[in-house]
Amino acid sequence: MNLRTTLLAAAISTLAIPAMAADLTVEITNLTRGIAFTPLLVAGHDADTALFMPGEAASANLQKMAEGGDISGLSADVTGAGGVIVDNPAAGLLLAGQSASTDIDTGMNTQLSIVAMMLPTNDGFVALNSLEIPTLAGTYYYDLNGYDAGTEANDEMRGSGAPGEAGFPVPEPLDASIGISATGIAAVAEEFVHIHRNVLGDSDLSGGVSDIDSTVHRWLNPVARVTLTVK
Repeated sequence: MNLRTTLLAAAISTLAIPAMAADLTVEITNLTRGIAFTPLLVAGHDADTALFMPGEAASANLQKMAEGGDISGLSADVTGAGGVIVDNPAAGLLLAGQSASTDIDTGMNTQLSIVAMMLPTNDGFVALNSLEIPTLAGTYYYDLNGYDAGTEANDEMRGSGAPGEAGFPVPEPLDASIGISATGIAAVAEEFVHIHRNVLGDSDLSGGVSDIDSTVHRWLNPVARVTLTVK
C-alpha cells in the first residue's frame, strides 16, 4: 500500500466514526431582579430543528410557551424530531436570583436549546437558541437574552395567558407585586420574534397604564446565564 492509499484509507476511517454522544450538566441562573421564569424546557436536537427563528413568525407552540408558559407543544416538537428533553428542572417557577440544574444525555444530537416564559410579560421568553454543543470536555458559559414572540400586544395587563387572549398570567408567588385595574399600554403584536424591548411598567399598583411595577420588573439583557458542563 503506497502513502496516498494509506492516507485515503485513514480519511475514510475517520469519516466513518460516529459523533460522540453528549452527556451534559446544564445550570440556568435567573439574572434579573424581579422576573420569574415559567417551567423551563431543556432540549437536545439536531441541526435541522429549531424552536424559533428570530425575525420570523412564531409557531403556535412557541406562542403557547411565550404567552402562558405551556412547554408541552415544544416538547412534542422536539421528541417528534428525534430529540431529547428535560421538562421543568426547576420544579416550578425559577425566581429572580435562583438557579436550577439538570443532567441531559443528548445522544447524537448536536444542538442545545432552552426556553421559558418570562413573567410578568405578555409574550416574553428567555432562550438559548440551537447552540452547537461543544465537543471538548469542559465548562462553558452563555448569557441569554429576553425575546418577544411577537404574538401578543404588550398591553402589560393581568390576563389569562391563553394563546390569543390579552394579558399575562399571574401565579401566586408574583401576585403581591403585580398591580390591578390598569388601563393598558397601547400596543400591537409585532408578528415576528425579536429581542424584547423590556417592559415599560409604572409605579401605580391600583391603576395607571400598566399592571407591571417599573421599580421591580424592568430588566436589562442578559436575563439569564447558562453554565454548561460537557463530560
